[in-house]
Amino acid sequence: MNMKTHIKIFASVLAAAAVMSLSSCTEEGFFDVKAPSAADESNVYSNYTLSEYAIFSIAETFGHTNNYRGRFLPWYGFNTDVEWYNGTNTTGKQLAQYEPTTNNTQMNLDNGPYNEMFVGIERANLAIEGLRAYGDVENQPDMAYLLGEALTLRAMIYYDLTKAWGDVPARFEPINSENIFMAKSSRDTIYVQILADLEEAIPYLYWPNESSQTATTDRINKAFACGLYARIALAASGYALRPEDGTVGTGNLGSVRKTNEPALQAEVLYPKALGYLQEVINSGTANLVSSYEQLWRDFNNYDLTAGKEVLYSIPFSDGRGRWNYHFAGSHEGSSYIGTAANRGGDVGPVPSLYFKYGAQDVRRDVSCVNFDWIEDSQEPAGIDMWYFGKYRFEWMETQPYGGGNDDGLKPVVMRYSDILLMAAEIANELGQPDVAKNYLLQVRRRAYAGNEAVADSYVNSLSGKDAIFNAIVDERALEFVGEFLRKADLIRWNLLTAKLNEAKADMNAIAQRTDEVYYSYSEDGMSLNFWGLDPAQSGISPEGSQWILAEDYFQNFDTELIDAIYQTEDPNTRQFWPIFDITLTNSQGYLVNDYGYGN
Repeated sequence: MNMKTHIKIFASVLAAAAVMSLSSCTEEGFFDVKAPSAADESNVYSNYTLSEYAIFSIAETFGHTNNYRGRFLPWYGFNTDVEWYNGTNTTGKQLAQYEPTTNNTQMNLDNGPYNEMFVGIERANLAIEGLRAYGDVENQPDMAYLLGEALTLRAMIYYDLTKAWGDVPARFEPINSENIFMAKSSRDTIYVQILADLEEAIPYLYWPNESSQTATTDRINKAFACGLYARIALAASGYALRPEDGTVGTGNLGSVRKTNEPALQAEVLYPKALGYLQEVINSGTANLVSSYEQLWRDFNNYDLTAGKEVLYSIPFSDGRGRWNYHFAGSHEGSSYIGTAANRGGDVGPVPSLYFKYGAQDVRRDVSCVNFDWIEDSQEPAGIDMWYFGKYRFEWMETQPYGGGNDDGLKPVVMRYSDILLMAAEIANELGQPDVAKNYLLQVRRRAYAGNEAVADSYVNSLSGKDAIFNAIVDERALEFVGEFLRKADLIRWNLLTAKLNEAKADMNAIAQRTDEVYYSYSEDGMSLNFWGLDPAQSGISPEGSQWILAEDYFQNFDTELIDAIYQTEDPNTRQFWPIFDITLTNSQGYLVNDYGYGN
């Protein structure tokens, strides 16, 4: 069988895979996808190369126009106490500001991310079933690896679905004429399944750089799967908006609580999760890159080398994926973007975050920048308009951005520092404070490179479970801003509304400052230096003629933006997006929105 035949087999089920976007074609047998391809499955899944194509077809869905590329990644994860959409409210930004409508123009699409994620799940289901039947995974390690990869990709997609929508259909076998339409299941059912899947997958997988398959970070490896188990375990056992037991898919308003499912309790999951995280740590197959800045310079230059800090990246092709297009600092016609149009600047750190970093924390000036590129020079962006310095067109050297809608950057899904901080959090919860502090210290020392004694003093001063937990909450904010882990973290900690209100209060306090702020150009012409942002410099004029006054810097804070960080009375009631109208209509009545959304 050649590759064209293989692609034809999978293409024949793609329409069926978009489960809830279908509203007709119910002739018996039409959706029984096994019937036309059964004769070929044994040929596909007994052959390594063809099976690998099937795995690639799962990841290929990430680059679909309105899936991870154009809708999920640009919209999930905002607003939090560390990240927000810049500028005023729009229909699209309702998604970020906790007031989405079921007809939201960004998401009410028949090929939106909800449906496209189920395309990826269907492809994974086909591959898992085929490899189990024909792959001889017991005797062929490479075939076992592919099964582990398919299981892990399915687990990741399902985790992302539950992050965004809460409860969704639990579809763990290929579509046929009897299961084409499905009602929602409790997400607990999904968590139990995907955690079990990962337990099966992890022994099949290779460590980073253990094999040719895992030489780059755009393929699944054992370290990532171990970390994904812990990430899902923390979410499954934590707080979230949940319908009352037995009422999923009935329109129930729900409440913020933990699960009652015995298999998902912390005392069950945390020891396993910590064990997996410590496997990664003890394996030596990943590490912290010594320079935080170099980590992000490498990201902007497409470094996919496994065995460093990044464990898994979304495998967009070089001509796909809109990352810096949205998340880099703002450029207006500079030579770095290859177009006269504006690029970057859609999203950034909340203005208060800059002031949460210690002055010696090297992450601050990498993560939070406050300048616009106007042609090939910079000017202050203003106190209310910050950008993620991790993502910079001007750092794209090996493949300079050409000005189109896609830049080909591979978004980071997980880093080794997350392994360490999840291990710290879980160890602390399991009554192992010294272990927790050791893992926290490793991340903190990298942040204070050259001033490690400051990090040592801070971590050593932590006493008691609550103090360590609060330090980890803060550290995750400083370490992962712009990587969009925070919203899920705040939800599982039951801190979403409290932290958003804390950020609002901090920003309102900043808007009251009357200090003078000055700026100067860096020697390399790639950034601005500021004087007066640090309260310790208040009232002290900088020395040297290079400093330029930024007129009314703090007074120019558009305070209407602060209240717009959320548009509903309580963000906890809008932790999840609704299932949007087109999908609801096409579900033949099987899908119903909970959480007070219309149906």
